[in-house]
Amino acid sequence: MSVKYNKAIFEGPHPAAMWAQNAHLNSLQIDCVTAVVLKILDNRCKMNLEEQLAMLAIYRELHTRQSGLFDEGVHRVIEHALRVSDLRISRQIHEYRMYAERAIPKPVMRYFKQYLRESLFGV
Repeated sequence: MSVKYNKAIFEGPHPAAMWAQNAHLNSLQIDCVTAVVLKILDNRCKMNLEEQLAMLAIYRELHTRQSGLFDEGVHRVIEHALRVSDLRISRQIHEYRMYAERAIPKPVMRYFKQYLRESLFGV
């Protein structure tokens, strides 16, 4: 199930957001967070809904931190996509996702996702 169709609003901070506030992530890890959010918004993410919501909460906390791959433009597109779904934004999300997948080595992304699962869910 995609977050695109299930926009949850949290009354208080999501536990993943609280984790992110104290996380000491480097710029590549920040890029991994952004890449996962792009994948969620492009309906290509295999995470369950709980994991997707956690990633979005982490992204909201970390998107202003230093990135090695992305400029502010990606964050404007993501914010727009979280509010409204249209063909132009969907295409931009897809293009940014493809760029991220080319730029971030698969082993790095797999390691990062495992790190998050262990940190957040004890899996």
